[in-house]
Amino acid sequence: MLVDTRPLRVTEFRRLWAAGIVTALGAQLTAVAVPLQIYALTGSSAYVGLAGLIGFAPMALAALWAGALADVHDRRRVLLATTTCIGATSALLWAQAWADLRSTGVLLLLTGVQQALFGANTAVSRAVTPRLLPLEALPAANALQSTVILSAGITGPLLAGALIPAVGPQTLYLTDATAVCATLWAVWRLPALPPTVNTTHTHPPPSAIQRITEGLLLLTRHQLLLVVCLSDFAALFLALPTALFPQLAGEAFHPSDIGVLYAALSAGGLLAALFSRLFTRVGRHGLAIGVSIAVWGAAVAGFGFSRSLLTASVWLVLAGGALLTLSVFRQTVLQTAAPDDMRGRLQGIDTVLAAGGPRLGDLAHGTAGATLGTTWTITGGGLLTVAVAVAVLLLCRVDRPPPRCAA
Repeated sequence: MLVDTRPLRVTEFRRLWAAGIVTALGAQLTAVAVPLQIYALTGSSAYVGLAGLIGFAPMALAALWAGALADVHDRRRVLLATTTCIGATSALLWAQAWADLRSTGVLLLLTGVQQALFGANTAVSRAVTPRLLPLEALPAANALQSTVILSAGITGPLLAGALIPAVGPQTLYLTDATAVCATLWAVWRLPALPPTVNTTHTHPPPSAIQRITEGLLLLTRHQLLLVVCLSDFAALFLALPTALFPQLAGEAFHPSDIGVLYAALSAGGLLAALFSRLFTRVGRHGLAIGVSIAVWGAAVAGFGFSRSLLTASVWLVLAGGALLTLSVFRQTVLQTAAPDDMRGRLQGIDTVLAAGGPRLGDLAHGTAGATLGTTWTITGGGLLTVAVAVAVLLLCRVDRPPPRCAA
């Protein structure tokens, strides 16, 4: 009864959410199968890391492009196209595994294509949600969608680890391709979502680069949007210590404890999502973001000083919960504080920032951890994040809700 289920009263959102449970679980199977197959082919973790690097640039470009496209075309059709292509790419991954091509190049190419499609799909789908729901239901909707992602992030790897020795990666890829059909059906049942602003009178029509530039200009000129995006990027860059989990598990705990560290962070987010009714009705979104960043930073700082697995897990559960609330209110601000004809572009930009922060943070944490050790690297990042939270609280007009634009 603590889950805020108001958005599920809307049939279209309920279909997408239920289908997302199936599709997200399938996507996690592929997320585990790809690095395992790459490592089996090459015997090198460097190639596994290369797969993530190769996927980031296409994902960023595709998210920006699809976000701009969603603002001038029917969002249902754009979402239908990206979802279909994701399923087709999973089918190609199955085909290469079934044919036993044993080609690292083909696998890396398909991984890059799929990451690009995921970026495009994420930007468009987040711009679709405000068209389906009243604005006051958006925090609850974002929490419900996070519940799906976090649940799949815990269940999917466990299921993949049990299945791969028995059936091989090809079955996981085929399962993923089949699971995408659930979301494809839900998107097909959506009503038409044409652009709310007519741009056909513009001659010549603006290019995708021009539309993306317009989104960047709106972000830089809108104080609330700029502060929210930069503070979220800073929080993920400074205080997401997952790159140090292997070193920390070997030095402070046991190597086998690394799974507990990852699971605790996800479990904290899932726990917060399951108690979403406690915070989704908060109207002061700037204040909620600042407090979430402060709790996230303080919990990570406490985790850095932990010397028992139990204490470390408690801090990570708290951190995961704070990260979930930060994500919910960041998405809500982006969906409500901008006009509908700019939401796609802003979601594309946010997708790039949300993915870039952790990747750059992994590089920074890995470098600092090798020099300063895990304790001061993790705790220092957490304290710097608390400083970011103070800046957010000073810069955001936290005494009133953010301005809301009509859909």
